[in-house]
Amino acid sequence: METENSPINIINNGTLIKGDITATGDFRLDGTLEGNIQLNGKLVIGDTGVVNGNILCQNANVIGTVNGNLSVKELLSLHATARVKGDILINKLSIEPGAVFTGKCRMLDEVRAAHQQEEATEEQQ
Repeated sequence: METENSPINIINNGTLIKGDITATGDFRLDGTLEGNIQLNGKLVIGDTGVVNGNILCQNANVIGTVNGNLSVKELLSLHATARVKGDILINKLSIEPGAVFTGKCRMLDEVRAAHQQEEATEEQQ
């Protein structure tokens, strides 16, 4: 379980990681990751940060680049310098002018409602 005093994991600019990352707590990426990220905390992708893979986390601030799908349980913030190429599944979304997003966006409530409607239709049959 995450505590308020849990340290922030930081991958600095100039670092390349090949492989998946799973962590509790918050994480900041200013380097490059070729793999997936799964967090229970907040993810910050700095202006020099690049992710070539999928992301699953509670909250995310994207200032850099993501080439992959994002699933954010709470708030996804795309800053003006953000570049995202992939589909996103979010609860709340904030996009600053200048951010580039190429992909599909689905809201968690929309997905839940679709699942409930499918279940209700199956029960009627």
